[in-house]
Amino acid sequence: MNRSMINAFVSMQSIQQKLDVIAHNIANVNTTGYKRREASFQDILTNVYQQPPGFEQDGRLTPLGFPQGWGAKIGQIEIAMEQAALQTTGNPYDLGIEGEGLFEIQRDVLDENGAPMTAWTRDGSFQLTYDPANPGVLMLATQQGERVMSSVDGPIQIPLNHTARIDEEGRVFATNNAVPEAEPIFVGQLKIVRALRPQALVNEGNNLFRLPPGTDPEGVLETVDIATNNANEARKIAVRQGFLEQSNVSLTDEMTELMTVQRAYQLNARAITSSDTMMSLTNNLRV
Repeated sequence: MNRSMINAFVSMQSIQQKLDVIAHNIANVNTTGYKRREASFQDILTNVYQQPPGFEQDGRLTPLGFPQGWGAKIGQIEIAMEQAALQTTGNPYDLGIEGEGLFEIQRDVLDENGAPMTAWTRDGSFQLTYDPANPGVLMLATQQGERVMSSVDGPIQIPLNHTARIDEEGRVFATNNAVPEAEPIFVGQLKIVRALRPQALVNEGNNLFRLPPGTDPEGVLETVDIATNNANEARKIAVRQGFLEQSNVSLTDEMTELMTVQRAYQLNARAITSSDTMMSLTNNLRV
């Protein structure tokens, strides 16, 4: 098999992965809080072949030798954390984040140490669910029933027959439905974290991110105190009650990228066809 076929074959495999990433983005264009993926390429190997001394002529500016590549591979698939538009829903338990923040979720799945796994999300479509350990309160949870965490690493709990109000700093207050004019009581502070290195996060499904097993959160995630953080206007974070963040996928950009990648795939497929034709002609030569 000649070098052109190897080059094209290896590149086609990577381009197929890129197509899968684009297809995943397009499929989630309407998914609440979804963050698009970006795939980048890198060379696998490049050899420099020396040319005969006869190529060295007076006035030649380029050095002898020509590079021979062996295709490209997916170097990294990164999560693009750009802010998407917030859409009003009117549901008091729908929460959107402005800025670089993630809600922390305690999952029902256990890790290798037998402790509940921790995940993070931008999808704030929450609900109230019963706490089996405490019948007198409700818990703020995801649509799958997994708990939304507070700043003290416990679930956000709302007393029965109370309505929650959440301010832009993530503080949760509960108002007694029987005495709506009474002063709301403070019940907790949402735990908000910032992804310092989002490329280290792994997609867990259900719009959740997690850390790979054995990864130290230090340097990847940091807990945010919104009140202190917002002193820096450029990094301001705010929680919006009654809003949901939309997907940050641009369908126009993804379709444009899809056509470009399809053309690259087609070019490499034709390179294989051309190499196969040339090999066939060579094999059929008669002396």
